[in-house]
Amino acid sequence: MARAAAAEQLRLADVVQSWLGRPVLVIGDAMLDEWRFADSDRLCREAPAPVLTLRRRISAAGGAANTAVNIATLGGRSVLVAPVGADAAGDELHDCLDRAGVWDRTVSQAGRPTPVKRRMLAGDQILLREDSGDPDDPLSDVGVDCLLTALDCASEELRAASGGEAPALVVCDYGLGALPAPVRAWLVEHRDRYATVALDAHDLADWRGLAPTVVTPSFAEATRLLARAGMVGPATNPATPADQAVAATPSAGDGTSTGGRELHLEHPEVDPADGPSEMTVGTAPGEAGMRRTDGPTGEPTPGESRVAMTRDGLSVTGTGVTVNAEVGAGVDRAVLAESRLAELRAHTGAAVVAVTLDTEGAVVGGIDGEPARSHSTPVPASHAVGAGDAYLAAMTLALAADAPLSTAAQLAQLAATSTVAGTGTCVCRREDLLAALGRPTPDGRQVLVDTGYLTEIVAEHRRAGRSIVFTNGCFDVLHRGHVRYLEQARALGDLLVVAVNSDGSVRRLKGADRPVNPIEDRTALLAALACVDHVVVFEEDSPATLIEAVRPDVYVKGGDYPPELVPEAPLVQRLGGQVRTLGYVPDRSTSAIIDRIRAYGQDGVTGAEAGPTGPAPEVETSGAAGTTGADAPPLTGKAP
Repeated sequence: MARAAAAEQLRLADVVQSWLGRPVLVIGDAMLDEWRFADSDRLCREAPAPVLTLRRRISAAGGAANTAVNIATLGGRSVLVAPVGADAAGDELHDCLDRAGVWDRTVSQAGRPTPVKRRMLAGDQILLREDSGDPDDPLSDVGVDCLLTALDCASEELRAASGGEAPALVVCDYGLGALPAPVRAWLVEHRDRYATVALDAHDLADWRGLAPTVVTPSFAEATRLLARAGMVGPATNPATPADQAVAATPSAGDGTSTGGRELHLEHPEVDPADGPSEMTVGTAPGEAGMRRTDGPTGEPTPGESRVAMTRDGLSVTGTGVTVNAEVGAGVDRAVLAESRLAELRAHTGAAVVAVTLDTEGAVVGGIDGEPARSHSTPVPASHAVGAGDAYLAAMTLALAADAPLSTAAQLAQLAATSTVAGTGTCVCRREDLLAALGRPTPDGRQVLVDTGYLTEIVAEHRRAGRSIVFTNGCFDVLHRGHVRYLEQARALGDLLVVAVNSDGSVRRLKGADRPVNPIEDRTALLAALACVDHVVVFEEDSPATLIEAVRPDVYVKGGDYPPELVPEAPLVQRLGGQVRTLGYVPDRSTSAIIDRIRAYGQDGVTGAEAGPTGPAPEVETSGAAGTTGADAPPLTGKAP
């Protein structure tokens, strides 16, 4: 049994490995999630309300932007096309995308604010949420044209960067106005440009004709679609109470049922364009009929993730669904969802339907095979924000990698579940997913390698269409600036190779008293960083020989000078790569740290008397002979 479980985990981990570098275009409603953490230990005198003291604030990508972030962190090549306001929230959203390595192809929309969800918390409890950004403010004609142009260009850019491979497409339509009719029509018309299409939409009826590979409605969205379709399934003769509860009775079309105490699905008289309708399961509602449930556009209806007894104690309501307690005894949402998978596929044109059930997991079904049931663990609401985005991202990548449906369902649920450990917007990293599978290095990956083995590794990744990022330096005293720099470098491609100067090379470049830490310690620390894929040591003063061997797609240098001034630029460009320079983290430098340590050792000199660390950069890079890296003044003339 244990051996079978280990084999299954290995198989799943192989799928995660196989989707590295998969091209995915995300389009839809992007927003900014803002989290404000406060303390409260008393009530105010004016009202029974807590007095809050703000302690910290963080921001994260939300909506379609968070889906794009999850695709990138899971190892895909992610591009986002979405309208974003020309405002401070838009600037923060751009930063979030950049940090995650998402190709930002968003379109600035002057006068149309970036949607923001601001949550105020005390402890783990969300006390209030403030939403800004008007979803009723439509895109201008110019804005729509710009969005279509960006969509077309991003599709071709992604295909070209992936060696001609057709990208996957993820559509995130949360009713906030990013996907007007012309954009939907364009996507339907150009469906054949995308190999795999995933659709997550509050109103699935708006996407008839897209023929998605997979749709991922919540239980509320699924019932809403069925109610709006006004369709019931064929009558059957169920043998058990559970079967009876999910059997369908043909409707007379006038709001009445033509037969017994079975499932009755009724179409509302008024199409609820701005809010979900209800589907009733159990005895036909008679005169009560369907009632309209108003809710904010782009948001679930209050209580749609909960199930509670009605006051009469005879039925259970929730998610726009009423289950008659007598007829539907023993029937849960998973059973109801499973009974409707075929109808949902018919209405959406999707090959796969995954009905998500929040804390109860999901039910997934395709054209062939038995439905797959996955389970989740209940967590506080503040821990689950964005878990659906992680689910969608992993499901898309798995299907794009031609994984079986049952495997895709398992990985999607695992991605969503492994992100809910703490408060904040959920993001699943590839490393997190592999760790959850108990396979942190499923291919036996060796981080510290020699030049010969490195060239073999690079060739294998290049054959798979993955891009190679290369940087080099002494990395003598590893500090925060180094880590930030390496994280940014890793976000520029699929594989980060860090070349480190040997001890002899460092002495020639920086003097007899360097390095402070020997090569064994420096490489061990670099290899422990999650953002670093491989570490290699070179003896020369210049990494030119290594660059020729690796032929990086992107060569990264630390500094705020133009890429053309990087000494290695001509070589990299001749080999077909590009050069990128990354800005420094202020007040972080190895030389300053060493000077400060030495100052502490001087009699009568304190850290404060030793003077400020200065504005020097933090990244040590060694270039052609004669350059001394980040500990020496950069080309702009800044002091070390």
